[in-house]
Amino acid sequence: MQIKTLFTLFLCFLTSFCLHAAASPALTSRPEVKNFIQHMVQAHHFDAKQLQQLLNQATLQPSIIAAISKPAEAKPWDAYEKIFITPKRIQEGIEFWQHNQKALSGAQKKYGVPAEMIIAIIGVETFYGKNTGQYNVIDALVTLAFDYPPRAKFFLSELEQFLLLAREEGWDPKSIKGSYAGAMGNPQFIASSYRHYAVDFNNNGKRDLLNGIDDSIGSVANYFRLNGWQPGAPVVLPAKVSGEKYKDHIASKQNPKPSHSLYQMSLLGVQLKSPKTTPELEKQNFALVALQGANGPEFWLGAQNFYVITRYNRSDHYAMAVYTLSQKIKEGYKKAGQAT
Repeated sequence: MQIKTLFTLFLCFLTSFCLHAAASPALTSRPEVKNFIQHMVQAHHFDAKQLQQLLNQATLQPSIIAAISKPAEAKPWDAYEKIFITPKRIQEGIEFWQHNQKALSGAQKKYGVPAEMIIAIIGVETFYGKNTGQYNVIDALVTLAFDYPPRAKFFLSELEQFLLLAREEGWDPKSIKGSYAGAMGNPQFIASSYRHYAVDFNNNGKRDLLNGIDDSIGSVANYFRLNGWQPGAPVVLPAKVSGEKYKDHIASKQNPKPSHSLYQMSLLGVQLKSPKTTPELEKQNFALVALQGANGPEFWLGAQNFYVITRYNRSDHYAMAVYTLSQKIKEGYKKAGQAT
């Protein structure tokens, strides 16, 4: 009797759900979606009916909202670090370098970005191309543009950029997979970054970050260069603090823009752990980065190149993970070369 009652209740719920779904208005009946379609028609000459059909085929996914609401970057540094700084990720980074030496060397020479830094970005983003995302990009962007108010403006712009990109590249928008935030390919470029920074690094006539390793390598390096990477300059240096003044000058976790010289930092009670400095370091500006490590607070001085990494993902945790992984890969690559 109890089982039969439960089954009856389940059928009632299922019927109610199906009727509700059938009665739900199409996405394109919403005023904000109508406005977007009108904008795409007027600004970029899209066909209104085709765009209506495409958007109505998109699926609004609560799992996307859940994922973006709990990013890994919100974890304490010691927990976040463990996700990316692993023996397997380091070893596969070394192998990636060995297999792609020509492209990495060419990118470093052309753009001034070290090979290990390019590798670390791709390693953190997609485990060297193994995990490029399973969401339909159109679903992700439609969901976030129209059902995620905190960042709706940004993702509405990215939806626009994605539709333009798909038209330029000859893609079927429904077929492109990516992350829950709509990032695509080996280096996880969002649509606006793809359009602005992607390069045809192997000179085959197309910019392919979805399948092309060479283009991905060149595009990451180009992204860094155009965001102000300084060849040969430091990235981040360990620091120590004293007193209380430094507390009011800890950099934003999302925007650690360097604004203080070493001398200015010293007046705030912040010094490099290493007493050695150089004229080049004295010319640099830094941001004071505070991380919660396993043994308590850690303090670092992030230079311009650290800030550039945060332009890829606006998180000091992310930048530190990329930098740490890059150094581990570099060390392992050198040892592997010595052993052969």
